[in-house]
Amino acid sequence: AAVKAEVISTGALSLDLALGIGGVPRGRVVEIYGPESSGKTTLALHVVAEAQRNGGIAAFVDAEHALDPAYARALGVDV
Repeated sequence: AAVKAEVISTGALSLDLALGIGGVPRGRVVEIYGPESSGKTTLALHVVAEAQRNGGIAAFVDAEHALDPAYARALGVDV
């Protein structure tokens, strides 16, 4: 039987649909990986902003110490 999961939108309808559940699962650790300059940080920050807009709390782990807070704010993240 299918399990109904609460989701957070990625901000991109086509990606939400491709993920099969409408976004990323709420309350789970999600790893986003891919080649350099493929949009990983932008995608992650869109999800963080959406979680915050919905009253949630999200963590962004910046292992490379490269996050630009001004860019995050521009995407709607409350830093």
